[in-house]
Amino acid sequence: VQLQASGGGLVQAGDSLRVSCVASGLTFSTYDMGWFHQVPGKEREFVAAIRWRGGSTEYADSVKGRFTISRDNTKNTVYLQMNSLKPEDTAVYYCAAGRRRVVDTTIAWNYWGQGTQVTVSS
Repeated sequence: VQLQASGGGLVQAGDSLRVSCVASGLTFSTYDMGWFHQVPGKEREFVAAIRWRGGSTEYADSVKGRFTISRDNTKNTVYLQMNSLKPEDTAVYYCAAGRRRVVDTTIAWNYWGQGTQVTVSS
């Protein structure tokens, strides 16, 4: 299984950015997909998840109303649209695939991508 994240970069506060994650080696349409972020010295934190069944979504409180997770099963790709970015959103963003009921903890996810850096300047 491979998860390849891309789309990170350097933006200014208030800007928008979309990161993507292409999955291979698994039946993408039957996996929940999620995004986490991590800054140096801190634990990886949940950002958003989208269920394979029904497409329901969940978000961390810190990103509700600003970020949107979506998926395209025809392209084996999950997206994270990030709007109104803040300097505190600066982190490496990781995508994950899993099939657990719980989504907001790292141990619930089976597969991880390599991460893409998002830097938001003030």
